[in-house]
Amino acid sequence: MEPTLLILAAGMASRYGSMKQIQSFGPGGETIMDYSIYDAIRAGFKKVVFIIRKEFADDFKAIVEPSLKGKVEIDYVYQDLKSFTEGFPVPADRTKPWGTAHAVLCAKNNINEPFAVINADDFYGRDAFEKAYKFLTKDVNDNTYSIIGYELLKTLSDNGTVNRGVCVANGNGNLVSIAERINIAKIDGKILTDDNQQPKELPIDSQVSMNFWCFSPSIFSYSEKLFNEFLKDNITNIKSEFFIPIVADKFINEGKGTIKVIPTSAQWFGVTYKEDAPEVKANLEQLVKAGEYPAKLWK
Repeated sequence: MEPTLLILAAGMASRYGSMKQIQSFGPGGETIMDYSIYDAIRAGFKKVVFIIRKEFADDFKAIVEPSLKGKVEIDYVYQDLKSFTEGFPVPADRTKPWGTAHAVLCAKNNINEPFAVINADDFYGRDAFEKAYKFLTKDVNDNTYSIIGYELLKTLSDNGTVNRGVCVANGNGNLVSIAERINIAKIDGKILTDDNQQPKELPIDSQVSMNFWCFSPSIFSYSEKLFNEFLKDNITNIKSEFFIPIVADKFINEGKGTIKVIPTSAQWFGVTYKEDAPEVKANLEQLVKAGEYPAKLWK
């Protein structure tokens, strides 16, 4: 079966105010998400599933469907606080979503084929989607997943520090751990952290996670089991979140299988700070001028 692209977009409304205000970055008014979908389609993906919040569904569909209809199969999944929480009363003051791994779990009934997971508001680059497609059509199985690893240096911001999941791989290229490092910045030619962890200086060739994962559908039953355990310990903590790296770490350490780190040379970019927006627009304009993308993606 052809792989599916699962896009995590449930948090976009809170970041942008409303779905009508998703920011345009491309010369034809495209969002960052448009470029990911375009790259996925030309890599071979035939289906896109959006994780969104139900209250913004109409606005979201009005934005994406005119461009995508007829080009790729589209489906929607709603991330709801009560999804997969049977037996656990959700606190009345809980408003924060349960996190990225819960968002993926919500797609359990909509995806029966190998799939990739990405954030809606990160630019990943063509190379990343081509490598993900190749892995999902040739190498993925119930015991072998992957993560697309980005060069740390290509994910930094000139406008402030960033947080990154630094990947550690063994000699076979399999993920050993992901360490969340915070307050990362390039200072005097060195990549330094300010988070009370060691080492303070990170290798310039470090691979980091930008939340681009490749899974088989077996991840759903495993995640559901772990989410149940998570709720037992965290149901009353209104700020707790169930993240994909939590599932990945358990998968590795419980001996369920391996997660390959697939390096990409692609330049990641996104809007960590509002000051990043002009640079994102300039990067896209440069890629258009270089012939990587048409001036108007969908025409």
